[in-house]
Amino acid sequence: MHSNRFVWDFWNVPGQYTHLRTPAWEYFPKKVYDKFHERLVLWGRRTLGCHDVSPPWLSAYVTGCEQEMHGDLPHGPWAFVYSLTNWDKRIFSGGETMILKDEVLDYWSDFTSERSIERDQVLDLIEPKFNRLIAFDPRVPHGVRRVDGTMDPAKGRLVIHGWFVQPRPFIEGPLPIVALTEPFDQVTAVVAPHLEAGLTITGLLSLRFTVSKLGAVSTVKLLSDTTRTNALSEKTRKKLIRDLEGTVRTLKFPKARAESHITLPLVFER
Repeated sequence: MHSNRFVWDFWNVPGQYTHLRTPAWEYFPKKVYDKFHERLVLWGRRTLGCHDVSPPWLSAYVTGCEQEMHGDLPHGPWAFVYSLTNWDKRIFSGGETMILKDEVLDYWSDFTSERSIERDQVLDLIEPKFNRLIAFDPRVPHGVRRVDGTMDPAKGRLVIHGWFVQPRPFIEGPLPIVALTEPFDQVTAVVAPHLEAGLTITGLLSLRFTVSKLGAVSTVKLLSDTTRTNALSEKTRKKLIRDLEGTVRTLKFPKARAESHITLPLVFER
């Protein structure tokens, strides 16, 4: 903490949110914050296919602070929490990020009457360890366990958080963005037959691939996938992803002076 920024907003929505927050970019020295912001944005582009981040908040959780379970829509396709918490020397209890397990979202598909259900079978608890970045699908219900044990913001749960936003193609290399127009049309054409056959799908799928100097695709990697559908259509969803990966491998690009690395996000909405 320093004397340049002692203004915290007490963010309280009864029954939902209680914590202190302030704009992260105003709190830290400009050079320090800018370096962090640039690395965070680049990571989101290379890993998730999101071009930018929302203006991040710096939040402090002291005794009585918490977030009840909730979903964030439509802030962005990925949420993030970057921890500055001195977790190993904490003097408080609570503070973990809670994320509802996927099995609960489709609870009855594998339900058995003999199975007991405890918290660990329902929630993932992620400790906000110092320098840990958590990225997750904000549509999934999540929250923060109530903090108890300190009223000092510097000794509580301290995190920078926000959303990765603006999913769009990202190129590292000499290929111009216009070179993606025709190949992208070929990729999206793969989707139409699946939708016409009744597939209801939502979420973000991001692929990353390398294009050689000669214009051929040499590697294809599935970076991130938050696409979801109903249980009956799950096989169709997986086939769509295989078809997309297969199509990307056959794409042709103009020759260039060096290879390029392309991140291609595909957004599905309904």
